[in-house]
Amino acid sequence: MEPEAEDEAEEPGRSRSRDLLLLAGICLAALLLVNAFVARPFTVPSGSMEDTLRPGDRLLANQLAYAFGGHPQRGDVVVFDGTGSFLRDSAEPPGVWDDLRSVGRDLGLVPAGDAVYVKRVIGVAGDRVRSTGPGAPLTVNGVPVDESGYLAPGDQPSAVAFDVLVPDGKLFVLGDHRSASRDSRDHLGEPGGGFVPEDKVIGRADWVVYPFSRLTGLDRPAAFTAIPGTGGRGDQG
Repeated sequence: MEPEAEDEAEEPGRSRSRDLLLLAGICLAALLLVNAFVARPFTVPSGSMEDTLRPGDRLLANQLAYAFGGHPQRGDVVVFDGTGSFLRDSAEPPGVWDDLRSVGRDLGLVPAGDAVYVKRVIGVAGDRVRSTGPGAPLTVNGVPVDESGYLAPGDQPSAVAFDVLVPDGKLFVLGDHRSASRDSRDHLGEPGGGFVPEDKVIGRADWVVYPFSRLTGLDRPAAFTAIPGTGGRGDQG
């Protein structure tokens, strides 16, 4: 028996709808996978990294930058979870909604929240980072660092003096807008000493992608190349 003409007319439409739904599903799955494992988008929440990053800038964090044995290097701008270093761990055990929000953040479906920070790596494991206070440059392993390429205009390297040795597996991070940044200096006397564990780093900020007028790549500055200890790369691997 031959199919009715009405069925023949409807079949192409149903087929196209299924194809469109399948294509949309594949695109969504690909986007979620990219967000979860390759590059996660973040919105800069404050002016602590001006003028490198401005409030509202949308950036991409490269989650593969330190995969396969790689480590953050001096000068990298990193996105990290500040829980346990910049923020105290919650005394409450995580609940179901906390777990769901965490999964949503990993997939890029939920905003990063107040626990996620963007800062520049100044010292890596084994580095001695020192400042004598106003008017003096930072030194890393005894070498003065020329920060003029990224430090906010009118800012000095540090208004407070400090002298720290970065522990194994940790990072010492600062904002480029030092006078408006709460960073490792502000947590020196707290548990953890203001150092950020490497395993809390979500990714390296490689691109500003929005607004389009600020589309740019974030390169590692050359200011750290002369520092001894790790070949000038900050690579502990």
